[in-house]
Amino acid sequence: MGSDINNYIFKALENYPYDLDEVMEALNYALSYDEKNTMALTLMGRMYAEKLYKYEEAIQFFKDALAVNIYAFEAYLPYINTLLWNEDYKDVEEFIDFALTVKGSDKAVLYLKKAVLHDQLKDYKKALAFVKLAKQHTYNAEFMENVKEEKDRIKGKMPKKKKVEAVKKDKKEKKKKK
Repeated sequence: MGSDINNYIFKALENYPYDLDEVMEALNYALSYDEKNTMALTLMGRMYAEKLYKYEEAIQFFKDALAVNIYAFEAYLPYINTLLWNEDYKDVEEFIDFALTVKGSDKAVLYLKKAVLHDQLKDYKKALAFVKLAKQHTYNAEFMENVKEEKDRIKGKMPKKKKVEAVKKDKKEKKKKK
């Protein structure tokens, strides 16, 4: 039985995201064998979030996977992304804070996602602080490039001091003219 489930999961993974019919068929078979299989639940959540844009349904699949096994690390990143897309900012912050306490979780990825959260909240200084934490927890060169790109992207959004001062000066001049 275990190998049948794995075969269906591998088939779903192999076909994602190119042949969605095959993915859904394989996932439905896998879940019919074991409705608590965390990988199948996570992939189904990804289908709902990334392809169908049904975030609430996707969130439930991720919660189901994590209820079965809190160490289902395959669910962490897509769950966080879905919460961010659904603008569930409080929930995503709480989950990331919890995930950071789980032994074996990828701290660099979690801190980088926390930076994205604060970027979306337009709290750029806090976002950069979390980028710095992500950098401290990064142990491979490939991910370090992602951290650097994120840092540059956030810095590019920060208001320039000269521009801010110029805008304030323009507002003062407009008030004087009135």
